[in-house]
Amino acid sequence: MTAVRPTVAIAYHSGYGHTAVIAEAVARGAAAAGAEVVSVSVDTITDEQWAQLDAADAIVFGSPTYMGTASGAFHVFAEASSKRWFSDAWRDKVAAGFTNSASKSGDKAGTLGFFQTLAAQHGMSWVNLGLKPGWNSSAGTEDDLNRLGFSSGAAASTPADGGTDTVHKADIATAEHLGERVTRHTAVLLAGRAALAA
Repeated sequence: MTAVRPTVAIAYHSGYGHTAVIAEAVARGAAAAGAEVVSVSVDTITDEQWAQLDAADAIVFGSPTYMGTASGAFHVFAEASSKRWFSDAWRDKVAAGFTNSASKSGDKAGTLGFFQTLAAQHGMSWVNLGLKPGWNSSAGTEDDLNRLGFSSGAAASTPADGGTDTVHKADIATAEHLGERVTRHTAVLLAGRAALAA
């Protein structure tokens, strides 16, 4: 449990429900580490939810990877966030990201890189996954954390023809880890700011 309770917002789009499962896992991890969690489905975002993102201490971006980048719905949200860019509303918040696609690689790095660029344009501080690659030796298994070996964020691979119950348990656990890591980093940042202000 963290000494400072940050607010962690999860801003995501899910086309078929698989990415929503990953978003829920990020939220569980953040809550377990002591965060107040706000989840926002960006394709139906309201003015009130925009305000929740503005008030959050951290924003975790999430989207399926389609054609090597985030979904169209997420890109619409990202473009709309330019109103926040003009006012520096998200400057110095913590940011992180997660994605899902059917293929093991699926060019997911393109989506995570897009999230990192979006965060950088807003002046946010990016938190990476902080895990060594799993499942990359003869002793490893597909149940390892970070089984897909991404460093910049959490990645999942779910069969395109599978239901939401086919999201891999290791990918869910990896997403929970990301939520915990973001919360702890954000709590340290907030505590540091409070100490400097005192």
